[in-house]
Amino acid sequence: MRERGRPFRKGQSGNPGGRPKAVAEVRELARVHCADAIVELGRLARHAKSEAVRIAAIRELLDRGYGKAMQPLTGDSDAPPIVIQITEDEAKY
Repeated sequence: MRERGRPFRKGQSGNPGGRPKAVAEVRELARVHCADAIVELGRLARHAKSEAVRIAAIRELLDRGYGKAMQPLTGDSDAPPIVIQITEDEAKY
């Protein structure tokens, strides 16, 4: 019987073949256009007729330049706090 939250045996990968090569190829193709995309976002942020488009472009630029704003975690106010414990064996992974 395996531990809860560990569907695979120790040392066994859930994805033995790794990521498909096509994913990396698509990512590289997309990155070729990043500079042009940032320029276009800047143009839209300044000159788009729609305020919604300007806001969306500005948000995208800020997210890329400074990272997305942190989101607070909230839960059930009546529930006890969640405790995460990592054993020495788990820390090796």
